Amino acid sequence: MVVPAMVPTIPSPAARLPAGAAPSPDSLAAAFAGRRVHFAGIGGSGMNGLAHMLLGAGAIVTGTDREDSAILTSLREHGAAVALEYEQRSLPVGVELLVYSAALKADHPALREAQRRGLPTLKYAQMLGEIMRHKQGIAIAGTHGKSTTTALTAYILTRAGLDPSFVVGASCRQLGGSAHAGRGNSFVVEACEYDRSFHNLAPWIGAVLNVEEDHLDYYGNLSEIVEAFGGFLARIPAAGLALIQNTESCQQAVAAVMAKVETYATSGPAHWTAHDVIQRDHQLDFAVRYQGNQLGRMRLRIPGRHNIGNALAAAAIAWHCGVPWAVITAAVGDFRGAGRRSEWLGCFKGITLVDDYGHHPTEIRATLAALREHYQPKRLICVFQPHQYSRTRLLLEDFARSFSAADLTIVAEIYFVRDRQADRAAISAATLVERLETQGREALYIPAFDHIVEHLAAAGRPGDLIVSMGAGPVWEVTHGLVRRLQSDSHA
Repeated sequence: MVVPAMVPTIPSPAARLPAGAAPSPDSLAAAFAGRRVHFAGIGGSGMNGLAHMLLGAGAIVTGTDREDSAILTSLREHGAAVALEYEQRSLPVGVELLVYSAALKADHPALREAQRRGLPTLKYAQMLGEIMRHKQGIAIAGTHGKSTTTALTAYILTRAGLDPSFVVGASCRQLGGSAHAGRGNSFVVEACEYDRSFHNLAPWIGAVLNVEEDHLDYYGNLSEIVEAFGGFLARIPAAGLALIQNTESCQQAVAAVMAKVETYATSGPAHWTAHDVIQRDHQLDFAVRYQGNQLGRMRLRIPGRHNIGNALAAAAIAWHCGVPWAVITAAVGDFRGAGRRSEWLGCFKGITLVDDYGHHPTEIRATLAALREHYQPKRLICVFQPHQYSRTRLLLEDFARSFSAADLTIVAEIYFVRDRQADRAAISAATLVERLETQGREALYIPAFDHIVEHLAAAGRPGDLIVSMGAGPVWEVTHGLVRRLQSDSHA
């Protein structure tokens, strides 16, 4: 399928994406008011968001998690009865539905008890889709860039006074966290491709930012991944909108989509384009065209030219939700990013510290290049924690070519998630260091976080930029270094 790139006129607000058969704002309350719903693993970023939404709809919410947190405190303050797992081994009396985190194993006591009682059970992604059927869903998918784009989309709609509900895979200070149960009809979510979980969603607007090789422990090859994204986009109704980056793999994913399709690009033809990019005062300034017509200029304060595409996608979605262009540009210009997405932690003794979630070769390459352009450090030191043995093994050569913008890469031990023993035996973090050295890069293998902190506290010098990078708890390194440098400065 070839998507036309240009149409001659800018539509008026009345001619934008129709509301179609989107449910009324009262639909969720009609479905869940008074129902007793229990969340096992309620403290997760997505799970607590769904719990808040059901509380807002009048449901009676209970839940458990392994550790106490500010998230659980907030849920209690909003009316949920939340306990720690060791305090409550069984389901409360009267529960009608169990919602459980994908991290729970099949033999978890809550699941076993629900099965014994004959209660319906839903995984997180299934419940996300169920709630979306009662909202006008906006689902944002892609191999990378999802959290930033989802947070920015929710922020624009919030600034426009639409009070959207949202579930983002990262916390965002400007949004007050990672999830919100809004009074508006929009529901903005980050759509995950692993395990084809995004096939549970029912979006009115679906976006695909990119389609690349990842999760190869689940998918056999890129063709399977493209097919999965195609299945996600096929869930958009004919009157809805599929928004994709104008790349070959994204074009393949919309081959059988019945909804209206629009493309965006930072170079080449597309419906939405960014051009005339200028770096000014540590911000990216660029012009935006829609259907060949100039809409105006935008300023983006979060670092990285790759974020121009993310901003373009969020702006396109907001435009189709009826948000005025002036509101969109103001919100984009004020957006400071999502947590762990090139998050600035401070500058101590002349050393700048940043934390980032990047764990795929493409996003690592783009993020390091963006940080170098934005901060222009004397040295860029990346502390990388590989995420999963299978991903490290299958994408090893891509990883080895992804750190060219770093002057030094320190590799910690691989973060174990769901790998098979064969994957763990086939690769190690030291192997990645060896590959980096064969690429002519300076690299060190230091397995333990506390040893990395010690090394950097001694070796760091003014003008350095140190970034922790990875989907695991590698943020502990930069946060530990903040404490160490602050302590040293007060000594």
